[in-house]
Amino acid sequence: MDTSDTWQETDGALVREFEFASFPDAIAFVQRLAEVAEAENHHPDIAIRYRRVTVRWTTHSAGGVTERDHELAARTSQLA
Repeated sequence: MDTSDTWQETDGALVREFEFASFPDAIAFVQRLAEVAEAENHHPDIAIRYRRVTVRWTTHSAGGVTERDHELAARTSQLA
């Protein structure tokens, strides 16, 4: 699954910032993402700054980015 057009690989993680129309929209996105992450038992780092949400996918046990991270990054893009 190709996520290279929207996600950047930085410091051993896939990173992308999403911007929403409002703070509640940003929080709703994080809630949707949390549900997917919990169901998959694979959790990203998430930073919330008002209407902007930065998501970092990495597999710590593998020491970097795996195919699973690419798959979940693509699903994250769909959630936005």
